[in-house]
Amino acid sequence: MITIKDIAKAANVSPSTVSRVVSGHTRISKATTDKVKRIMEEMGYHPNAMAKSLVSKTTNTLAILLPRPAEELFQDLFFGELLRGILAQSSKAGYDMLLSAATSPQDENDTISRLVFGRRVDGIILLSARINDPLIAMLDSHQFPTVLIGRDENCSTILTVDNNNEQVAFDATQHLIQQGHGRIGFVSGPPDLTVSRDRMAGYRRALEEAGLPIRSEWIVEGDFLQHSGYRAMSSIMELPERPDGLVVIDDVVAFGVLRGLNELGYRVPEDISLVSFNNIALSELATPPISSVDIGTYQLGYTASQQLIRLIQGEHHFQRRTLIPHRLVVRESSIRHYHK
Repeated sequence: MITIKDIAKAANVSPSTVSRVVSGHTRISKATTDKVKRIMEEMGYHPNAMAKSLVSKTTNTLAILLPRPAEELFQDLFFGELLRGILAQSSKAGYDMLLSAATSPQDENDTISRLVFGRRVDGIILLSARINDPLIAMLDSHQFPTVLIGRDENCSTILTVDNNNEQVAFDATQHLIQQGHGRIGFVSGPPDLTVSRDRMAGYRRALEEAGLPIRSEWIVEGDFLQHSGYRAMSSIMELPERPDGLVVIDDVVAFGVLRGLNELGYRVPEDISLVSFNNIALSELATPPISSVDIGTYQLGYTASQQLIRLIQGEHHFQRRTLIPHRLVVRESSIRHYHK
C-alpha cells in the first residue's frame, strides 16, 4: 500500500509537504504541488478522504435534500434535469453529491441536523420552498452554506436561485388570452409551496388585467403527479360551464390532464387549449405536443451548485437572489390553427 512517506521519498520532499498538497495548502509552490500530484498519480496513491477532511475541515461533499419520497420525485422528469445541472457543475468543481429524501417534517429535521452538525457535508441545496419553511429558518440561523432553488418569502440570508414564477404564469395565461380564450382554468400544485402560490398569482393577475372572470370552481389544487391532472379533469369538465383554456402547473401534471380529457371525449386544442410549465423533453412528444414555458431547468441546477461552491470557498460578493430567464415554447396544444 502506497503511503505519504513513499510519495515524499519519490518527490524528494518531506511527508508534511505531501500532506499540505493533499489538503490544498496555498503556501506550497505550484511547481512542488504539480510535482507531488504527478508522482501521486504515477504511483496510484489516493488520499484518505476521512483523514483529509479532518485536516482541512471540509468534506468536498454537497447534499441535495429531496422535497418528497424519491420514488415519487423521479416520476417527474423536471427533477432529473435539475439534478443533471447540479451534478454537472459539482463534478467539474471536484465535489461529490449526497442525495437525501425525507418522508416527514420530523425526518427532514433529523436528516438536516445529522448532515449539518455531524459536518458530513460542506453545503446543502434545497430543491423547493414551502411557505414559512422551518427548515430554511433553521439553516439560516446556523449560517450553514445553503442554496434554495425557489423563493424564500421570509427574506433570510440564504442564497436563492429561481424564476420569476409570477411572471412565468402571467405569460402563459396571457398566451391563452391572446388566442381568444375567455374562460381559463388553473390546475395548480400543493398550496404550501411558494411556486404554487406565485404561479397562481400570475394567473390571477393576467385574468384581472384582461377583465376576465376568476372562477374558483375552475381552479384545482393537487400534487406534481400525472394522476393529479387526470383527477382534476373529472371535476372541472363536469361543470355546467366549463373553461375553454387551462394553465397547468407542471408538464407531468399536463400529461394526466390530456389523458383525462381524452377519456371524457374532449379534443385538444379544438375543445380546450392547454399550456404548461418546465418544457421537459416529453412535452414535445405528447399528443398533441404541449405548449410549455421553458424555465431553464438545467441552468437552475447548474447555477445553484455554482453559487453554493462559491459560498463554501469564501466568496460573498454576489447577489442573494439569482433569477433564471424563461421563454414560452408554443406547440399544438394551445393553438387551434397550429402551423409548424
